[in-house]
Amino acid sequence: MIPGGPRNARQMQMMMRRLGMKTESVDGVVEVVVRTVDKEHRFKAPEVTIVTVQGVRTYQVVGEPEIRSRDPAASAPVGNAPPPAPSGPPAEDVELVMEQGGVSHEEAVAALREANGAPAEAILRLLARRGSGGG
Repeated sequence: MIPGGPRNARQMQMMMRRLGMKTESVDGVVEVVVRTVDKEHRFKAPEVTIVTVQGVRTYQVVGEPEIRSRDPAASAPVGNAPPPAPSGPPAEDVELVMEQGGVSHEEAVAALREANGAPAEAILRLLARRGSGGG
C-alpha cells in the first residue's frame, strides 16, 4: 500500500524514477521455462517485465505455468557446477579428511562415502570413533 492514497500512473512513474526504479516490458516472449531438480515450470506466452532497481535487474514473469515432473538423471550440469567426479569423492575432500582425521587415503574415502560426501561429517565420525576407541 502506498501512503497518501491512490495515485495516477504518471505520479507512480515519477515516484519510481525518484527511487531509482525502471521497468521495461519484453515483447514477443513465446515461452519461459524454470527448471528445478525435479520439476519444470513452463509458461506459454507470459508477460515478462524487467525491473531495474539501483542497477539490479529482476525479471518478473506473469502467466499460468504448466508444471511437469522431470528426470534429474537426464539433466546436464547447471551453470558453473563441475561434473561429478567419476571415481569417488573430490581429491580436496579426501585430503582434508586424511589430514584432519589422521587416516589413510582408503579410510578417508570410506568415511566420505559413509557421510554421503560431506567432509565435515566424515571427520566428525572419524574423531568420534577414535574417541570411543573403535578405530
